This record gives sequence, structure tokens and C-alpha cells, in this order.
Amino acid sequence: MEKRYQVFVSSTFRDLEEERQEVIHALLELDCIPSGMELFPAANETQWNLIKKVIDDCDYYVLILGGRYGSIGPEGISYTEMEYRYALSIGKPTIAFLHRSPGKIIADKSESTEEGKEKLKAFRESVEKKLCKHWESAQELGSVVSRSLIQLIRSTPAIGWVRANQLADREATMELLQLRRRVEELQAELSRARISAPTGSEGLAQGDEEHAINFSFASTAPGEYRSKTWSSSFSPTWNEVFACIAPLMIHEATDHTLKNALDNFAETENLERLLDHKDLARHEMRRFQIKEDDFQTIKIQLRALGLIAKSDKAKSVKDSGTYWTLTPYGDEIMTQLRAIRRNEDSLQASEEIVSDEAK
Repeated sequence: MEKRYQVFVSSTFRDLEEERQEVIHALLELDCIPSGMELFPAANETQWNLIKKVIDDCDYYVLILGGRYGSIGPEGISYTEMEYRYALSIGKPTIAFLHRSPGKIIADKSESTEEGKEKLKAFRESVEKKLCKHWESAQELGSVVSRSLIQLIRSTPAIGWVRANQLADREATMELLQLRRRVEELQAELSRARISAPTGSEGLAQGDEEHAINFSFASTAPGEYRSKTWSSSFSPTWNEVFACIAPLMIHEATDHTLKNALDNFAETENLERLLDHKDLARHEMRRFQIKEDDFQTIKIQLRALGLIAKSDKAKSVKDSGTYWTLTPYGDEIMTQLRAIRRNEDSLQASEEIVSDEAK
């Protein structure tokens, strides 16, 4: 949507007529809308109230300062300075253009009284503390205003004006509002989904409930070369099973990766127990594998609990593998199960040890 920016041009008038024309021409070339005292219509309102309203409506404020201070307003300062101060007070993006050599300006365009010269000097000094540029001829002023305003628009974008036929009609506006509300509702639902189980999962086995997993392994007796295959089972909790494989799915993991992790989990959880068995004492045990049917059951259960889901990341045509990833809810549960909590007793003991060594 094409925008046009309204720019308030503030300056004394008769001494800067040529310069103002150059500035207005530069603004028009930028498709901006110039506003200034010479463009104001007659009105019943006081002059100052009208000026403030126009500055309020403008997007940017431009000050041009030459050799005159200007006519004095009701506050004892010139209207030009009053406009400048007002623009600053309301936070209007402002840039000033000061004559580079005010001493070279002809007498007819300069202040004739000492009081006027002093006020102009004080005004210039206050303006120079803010963003300002300098000029010497009318042509140079038009050029520097054009370049500076382009930079100001880029650095401080304003609201601007658009044609009425480019504005959305009432029906389109209402539809946009409805869509925005729907987006907010969906975002709220997503936030709730991060910390809650899916509907209907309450009746499923989960958490600290145990689940029997069957596995096989091979063992070799001392002094023998041939191995023998055995079968057994163990009953970890669903939290223990999920905590074992969840970190592998922070990005995504294949069936093969998850199966290997569960095979290693079966070995870690059962090796010591099996070594105590009379028929397996001093045996070398290896190739622990959970049953394929049990592996499929674990995937289905974790999926039904809303903890994992199939990854939807794009893959190559040749890649036919199945990939799994954590759901937002699964990521929350993994963090609760695997994140290390602070141990106040350990912290205190550590502090005491450090204290004793320091002594």
C-alpha cells in the first residue's frame, strides 16, 4: 500500500521565501505533502491552536533557520521556536536545517535589533544540540532536505497517509478481526497442549505404572565357544522407558535408533540380576534385544499418550525410514524426567568443604 507522508515546514517567511519554495519542491518530488503557514486556510480558531493541530497531523517536522528570529508569539518567543518546541514535546520526528554562515546573510534578511540577534543565537544553540544539517544556498537546501528526509523516513517510519480507496472496507476489517481472534485462540490451545496430555489418554497405562518387556540375549559359558540364546523379561515403568529414548528424539530418531536404545536399556537393567542366576554365573552375555512385538507396543503407547509423533521433516526420495520426534507435551515430560534438580544438601556439603579448605 503506497503511503504519502505529511511534512510540516517551519521557518520565518519573507526572508526565506525562495528557500521554502525549494524545500516544498523537494518534498513534492518525494511524494510528500508539505504543510506550512502560507498554506493554512482562514479559520475561526486562534492561530496557535491551528498550528498545533496541523503539527499533530503531520508525520515529520522540518525547521529552516536563516537570519531572522521571527514574529513573537504570546509566550514571548517566536512562533517558529514555539512550533519547534511543540514538535519536540509531542515526540514528532524532527530535523532542522541551519544556515551555515548567518553572518554572511544580507542585512535585509537578518535581525536588526540586538534583542532579536540574541534570541536567534540562543535558538540556534538549542537547535544544534539536536539532529540538524547546514546549508548556504536555496538550491543546496533543497538537496540536503531531500537526502535527509529519505534517511529520516527509513530510520523512523511514520504512519503516513493512503488513498481512501486503498483502505480495507468494513466487511474486510471485521473478517480480519475474526481471523485474529481465531489465531489467538489457536495459540492459547497450543500453549495448553504443551503442558497437558491429549484428551482420552487418562485411561491408558502411563507414568509410574510398570509394563512387562520381553527380551532375549546370548551367553557363552567359561571355556566354551558356542553361545546359547536365552529369554527373560523385566518390568520398568513407562516413565523409565520414555526417559531412556526421549533425548534421542529432541530432533528426530529412526526406529533402528530407538530399538538399539531400548536393547541397551534391557541390558543395563538386567545384567547384574542375570549374573546372579545359577545357570548364568560367570557367563559372558551379549546381544540383548527386546522382542519386536514389545517394541511396537512401546511406540504405539507413547504415541497414544501424546509424547511422540512421526516427524514431518522433508526427506530424500530414497529415504523410506520412519522417523520419530517429541511432541511439545513430550518435550515437557522429558524435561521433568531428565532435568537435574538442585540438591540443597549437596550444595551445603560442598560449601562446607570449600570453607574447611579455605581455613
